[in-house]
Amino acid sequence: MHEVDSVARPADAVVSAWFRARRYIGDRDRGQILELLYGLLRHHARLGWWLARHGREDTPRNRLLAWLTLKEAKTPDQIERLFNGAKFAPAMLTDHEHALLVKLRGCTIGHPDMPEEVRLECPSWAADPLRRRFGEAFGDEMAALLAPAPLDLRVNPIKSTREAMLCAMKDLGLRAEASAMAPYGIRVLERPSLASLPMLRTGEVEIQDEGSQLVAMLVDARPGERVVDFCAGAGGKTLAIAAQMKNKGHVVACDVMEGRLKRGAERFRQAGLHNIETRLLAGETDRWIKRHKGGFDRVLVDVPCSGTGTWRRNPDARWRSPEEQGLDKLVSLQARILASAARLVKPGGRLVYATCSMLPEENEDQVAAFLAAYPAFRAVPLSEAAPQLTASAHTDYLSLTPARNDTDGFFAAVMQREGALTPERALTKDKAE
Repeated sequence: MHEVDSVARPADAVVSAWFRARRYIGDRDRGQILELLYGLLRHHARLGWWLARHGREDTPRNRLLAWLTLKEAKTPDQIERLFNGAKFAPAMLTDHEHALLVKLRGCTIGHPDMPEEVRLECPSWAADPLRRRFGEAFGDEMAALLAPAPLDLRVNPIKSTREAMLCAMKDLGLRAEASAMAPYGIRVLERPSLASLPMLRTGEVEIQDEGSQLVAMLVDARPGERVVDFCAGAGGKTLAIAAQMKNKGHVVACDVMEGRLKRGAERFRQAGLHNIETRLLAGETDRWIKRHKGGFDRVLVDVPCSGTGTWRRNPDARWRSPEEQGLDKLVSLQARILASAARLVKPGGRLVYATCSMLPEENEDQVAAFLAAYPAFRAVPLSEAAPQLTASAHTDYLSLTPARNDTDGFFAAVMQREGALTPERALTKDKAE
């Protein structure tokens, strides 16, 4: 827990490295450790509130002590037997720590005096924007973000079918069902060890939230087309797009992080997809963009964002707030990335802007500002772009939330380029580079 708090990397990356250095830990113990860690992360604000109430420092050890009392209802004596200083046990309790356990005995994790933001584990920087976004549904949406995310898989149609994979899951003794909206999606109704799923190793399926699958589907890439995934990361949506194209045409997976692209390339090979090229960019104004203006049929721009939609999957992310650089600066970066990526779209081509955020500033407001600045593009209503998607909270754009759709929170807007930039505007933008 101390490493998760002190290291800038996401919790899953820290945990993965921690387990690699301790290969002697068995699968059962690993599962219990993970369950405890993510339980602590999902109760971060409430545990901190209790510690502050009793004048205690908010440290990982104190949080654990509070958790064992408030959530697991262990007595001070029971906890003292766990904290016995043995080889693999925590250090013995101090008198001060024992006194805390006595004060917390008989209490539960919730308390009537807790502010709503604490009770719902909503960081202060996001509370007002999310209240504006959801209104009376704010409490329900925040509560849904506290539940663990389900395990969603996307079948790779190059290698298998959803029916075959559902049968394979049944043969493994796993309960699974077809996803409600994504045509290649499977939802696993339990929490198996990923190592027990051979179809992950063979590239027949990929782990991908159903909402993310739907964003990739909106790109609507066709065999033989030229497509860019502008902020590809490790390539989850790139894989879905390339599979849409049946391995025909050309997909360019771009990112500014070389490590992500290398991981993506490994996944592409495992999935049997060879119509993908990786491209490392120096930034949103890389010269490669200028050289390929108007050269692509489809461009997906899944921009860096606050990640509010992923909090149930990444509970540590809500406490890694964008306050350090400021939400305004993040929104400004998104606007620059979108404007730059839009230059790659040819007339008649499709531009898809996406986030895993639920903040209007990063979603609808961002799209409205772009369309006002770039009249060559028009918004394509969701009813036209994907009429089968009727569960969206927004009529014009894809808008998914955990409480409404049981997916991660996602936003996507489909736009089409109707014409070219005027020569004056294009010249001005080229000189600015």
